[in-house]
Amino acid sequence: MIYLPPLRRLLLPATIFLAIAVFYRSSFNASSLPFFIVHPPPPPPEGIRISISDVQPGLFPTVNATESHLISSTKFYYDLYESNNRSNVTWESQKPIDRPSLNILWQCPAQANRFTNHIRISAIVHNITQIPPQPLRPETRVFWNPTIISLPYWAENQYLVVSRIVTAGQHQENVMCEANVCYVGSGEDAKLGEKPCTDDDLKLLGPAGGMRCASTPIALNVPPTPAEQCHGKYGTYVDVPGFHDPRVFWSGKGEPLMMVNTQSRYACFGLWMIDLRSLHPPLQDLLASSPTHPSLGPLKSYSTLTELTRNPPETRSLIEKNWLLFFPSTGESYIHYDLSHPKNTSARGRTFAKLLGNGFTTGNLTDPLELSCLLDTDATETDEAKKGGTWHQATNSLRLILCERKDPHCKPSPENTVFFAVIHRKFPNYLDLPLRYERHFMVWSASPPFSMLGISQHPILMANETASGWTESQNWDDDPVNAATVAQSRMLNNTMEPYGGKDFWAYFTYTVSIAYAWARTGMEEVGEKNVGFLDDEVVLGIGIDDKGQGFARAKAGDLVQCLRACPGRGMGGAEAL
Repeated sequence: MIYLPPLRRLLLPATIFLAIAVFYRSSFNASSLPFFIVHPPPPPPEGIRISISDVQPGLFPTVNATESHLISSTKFYYDLYESNNRSNVTWESQKPIDRPSLNILWQCPAQANRFTNHIRISAIVHNITQIPPQPLRPETRVFWNPTIISLPYWAENQYLVVSRIVTAGQHQENVMCEANVCYVGSGEDAKLGEKPCTDDDLKLLGPAGGMRCASTPIALNVPPTPAEQCHGKYGTYVDVPGFHDPRVFWSGKGEPLMMVNTQSRYACFGLWMIDLRSLHPPLQDLLASSPTHPSLGPLKSYSTLTELTRNPPETRSLIEKNWLLFFPSTGESYIHYDLSHPKNTSARGRTFAKLLGNGFTTGNLTDPLELSCLLDTDATETDEAKKGGTWHQATNSLRLILCERKDPHCKPSPENTVFFAVIHRKFPNYLDLPLRYERHFMVWSASPPFSMLGISQHPILMANETASGWTESQNWDDDPVNAATVAQSRMLNNTMEPYGGKDFWAYFTYTVSIAYAWARTGMEEVGEKNVGFLDDEVVLGIGIDDKGQGFARAKAGDLVQCLRACPGRGMGGAEAL
């Protein structure tokens, strides 16, 4: 009789079980295995970083690994999209004007100014000051180009403001502070979290109040980058220290990101990205202290300065600028490089690509059949002041659901969800310097293939803004009170310009950033920061004359009203690329 100690009695059954498991795993697909056999781990979800070597062959074939880019087959992208989303092809293939869910975009509740062609909305531009309460030293610097995001609802302050500093030389300096808005009057129209303006606030901000830093601004120090292609007239750009044109915004998963323009590894100047938590550690502590969703905060996609690419290399410019990102979902991000050219003479046309991680991108994913949405109006324009403008992307993007948050029947869907951003039409003066930047809004679909939907029919002015190129009375012709003053002045003084009427507000203004306002719902998490509804307020960061800064707050629905519908798809689309 064989005797085995208690533990050794299990050796034979365990060996048999192990042999059976190995046999099953080597002989059957994972889907056919019994529940008690451990399955292999699932593939990683879409949107996270993967090694180039792991990309499916034929989908994004590597052209040149040393160039750090991937090329995609546009035909494959759209064939794959249509085969997997046939239920959506009908509405996505419709012309934007024929889609009922977009009707709100074409409505024009206000008349355009008969001289300037602007539509003026009720929001006003308020001032911003970087001088905090009880400053440590007198402040003599000049701040401009504010880019603004709202902070989480549990933060001590409302907003984060990054501004450029006017310097004596070519070098660039940028500072950041947390800021709050104060209100004037009874407070009936005050927003959540705002406090009444003090006498000291009004001394710095003016009688309408505004936004003020809560503490001394800190310098944002980003490491220098190499300039590989600064030749000829761009040779001096190699020695320009510091970054410029920063843009701050929230990613789809709640990362506070900053995109900057500085020397490039692939061109002379390019676009780079970094998580603001890497530059300002208190932000990390703030995002890790949510009272309702305790965590360490969103994982960093850009913990160090990372250059964004445009591919293939022959499509790059020596000076790259004005790119914007959009985030269809938590794990996806795309770069929108260029607008389509109104005369269809651009070699690029509209271009955008998907980010794959570490700044790597696909090739252009624009629908080959998409028709240009920009119009060339110079040929038929009779007013010389309206000729010669060029189009430029201006701000980051926001996702918008085309119904009101307060509407209980409002449900997000692919049909009613879009992205919007500010684009400028820039007009030069006789010295080829900026005369004015006309503010337009462009809207595109939030679902593949991310079709262009509409662009503002008329430039948008805030209630106290003016447009260079016309007289004071022409600028304020749409203001009934000022029009009456002008009429009386002309009758009494026989003059063409108003006596006692409104004057110019600024030589020119331009929009640097857009962000949803602080604590819209009171309990929103950082992953919801770039998603809003028509009745949500948007904060616009506004540069004034290249030497000042301000902001305005307006309902999202007021900004995307009175659009001109894009033509959609057509056989001429391929010629615009």
